[in-house]
Amino acid sequence: MNTLYPIFIKAHQLEFLIVGGGYVALEKLEFLYKSSPEAQVTMIAPFIRAETLDFIQDKPVKVIQKKYRRRHLKNKNIVIATTDNPAVNLQVNKDCKKKKILVNVADTPDQCDFYMGGIVTKGNLKIGISTNGKSPTLAKRLRQWLEAILPEEIDPLLETLRKYRKTLKNDFEYKVKEMNNVTESLIK
Repeated sequence: MNTLYPIFIKAHQLEFLIVGGGYVALEKLEFLYKSSPEAQVTMIAPFIRAETLDFIQDKPVKVIQKKYRRRHLKNKNIVIATTDNPAVNLQVNKDCKKKKILVNVADTPDQCDFYMGGIVTKGNLKIGISTNGKSPTLAKRLRQWLEAILPEEIDPLLETLRKYRKTLKNDFEYKVKEMNNVTESLIK
């Protein structure tokens, strides 16, 4: 049963912490900055790979080259644990639970409050894809497929629909019904 609730967050308004500095940390950073180039991230790890340092050199990432401690969670909203040490990742998870901070422990679905699924972005259209943590590879393939079939120039359609919606009078229910009628032909 898939009980996930998908949301789109304004990542630039939140404080992220990434625990770890290896390849998985780099992958998570690339994913985050692809969608949210203004995200505020702190990265803590005793060692950070050169590739990761190269990637973050022009991004708003604060680097702390130390071992993780619970105090590093101060003022953080979302934490991603990416170390190759299961005990450290578990401690990060436990500390986040105590402080009611959302946490993702890479490659450990049962220790995640959320998953970082596939994301398709075409202009102002953004589609999130999740396999409920079962197969990130399938999410990646679905993302690639959607990127290939969706037109690059979708923004003019979105802008036209936005302008039309603004002309509609009446209550919310009426607007939803009218927008459903107008967009119905898009899927036929």
